[in-house]
Amino acid sequence: MSRAEDGRIRRLTLRFCAVIAFGFAAGSPVAAPPPPKSPAAYDPPPPVAKIAAPAAEPAPQPSPISEKSLRLASGETLVGALIRAGAERQEAQDAVDALAKSINPRKLQTGMEIKAGLETVPGMKAKKLLTVLVVPDALREVIAIRNVEGRYGVHEVAKALTREQVRAAGKIDDSLFMAATRAGVPIPVLSDMIRLYSYDVDFQREIQPGDAFELYFERLVDGDGATVKTGDLLFAALTLSGTTHRLYRHAVGGGRVEYFDDKGRNVRKALLKTPIDGAKLSSSYGMRHHPILGFNMMHRGVDFAAPTGTPIVAAGDGTVEKAGPQDAYGNYVRIRHNKTHATAYAHLSRFAPGLKAGKRVRQGEVIGYVGSTGRSTGPHLHYEVLIGDKKVNPLSVKSPPNDPLVGKDLALFLRNKKDLDAKIAAAPITTRLAARQ
Repeated sequence: MSRAEDGRIRRLTLRFCAVIAFGFAAGSPVAAPPPPKSPAAYDPPPPVAKIAAPAAEPAPQPSPISEKSLRLASGETLVGALIRAGAERQEAQDAVDALAKSINPRKLQTGMEIKAGLETVPGMKAKKLLTVLVVPDALREVIAIRNVEGRYGVHEVAKALTREQVRAAGKIDDSLFMAATRAGVPIPVLSDMIRLYSYDVDFQREIQPGDAFELYFERLVDGDGATVKTGDLLFAALTLSGTTHRLYRHAVGGGRVEYFDDKGRNVRKALLKTPIDGAKLSSSYGMRHHPILGFNMMHRGVDFAAPTGTPIVAAGDGTVEKAGPQDAYGNYVRIRHNKTHATAYAHLSRFAPGLKAGKRVRQGEVIGYVGSTGRSTGPHLHYEVLIGDKKVNPLSVKSPPNDPLVGKDLALFLRNKKDLDAKIAAAPITTRLAARQ
């Protein structure tokens, strides 16, 4: 071999080794150039090492801690619901005992959602109860949390709610109840409206197709805008046969709140016109053919037909003179309101707890429940108003109003009324309110 050819082979070998070395240093294999055709009198490069693939990660294991949501079944206790969720009986009882410091477990409603945090423990059939979350009302959440010692502490969390005012209105084509329901008026607000107008309006006879209503009230809404609780009724208007009767809420001092018409006259009267809600007038005051005795005689009261158990309220503030059986009247209550006025309620199925002669009652307080005791053909309330010792027609009695606002009190009311009227005029009329179920 000539000296020139030998030098060329050495240079090619050195270049090949340098390329291989650089490739390993860079961390990636580099393909070798083809060997020279001649001569091949040199050792081949060492084989390239294979890099091992990374080991596969182990599959994630399921967490032993889980949250279970369940609803309280009819007749089921909170302890029973937690046991049904998988908790051990004693732990369920301990958690409920802790919750009882903030809520009454016996008053939880059927269908209420409960959330339980549970931990699966190897070798144990029951699960360890870590947390119990209950929402007893629209304003708060109550949670029992197990500590490291196995005892439960209770924490309350106030819900973030927003107070806002709502304006609702509607035309009455069938009944006030149906019209208000279509407008999305909550039942508590409608009940307040009916109670306020009951002093002057006979809802059985005076509501006619084409009449209308308007309400402005407060509500509490959650983050989704759903109503979770209603607040105060601030304004009401009822249009009957073309005449509108307006009522305004106004604080009169000492923490007392009353409702006044647009002239500052208190709408609360000494006596309610009807001491029962939603009942049908079944028999008026006057001569009638008695359904049991079979002959004509004077009916010295009015009858309201209603299902057995419907609440009956006191027509006004006063003192109970009698509460017990009274011949043909059956179970009977008589209330003395002042020196001249008294009211009587007959055929009750039962009395309100604690009602007895000498007890003071407030207007609107439940005194008993509709029944059919005594001389009666079916469940109804027989209602009487007595002026002196004379029984008069309850539907024609003009009950005296409370004292109207005067002077500075009247001036303050009129200013507040003006501000409220402006807010009502600026508020859109809602036709339906979202509710939190």
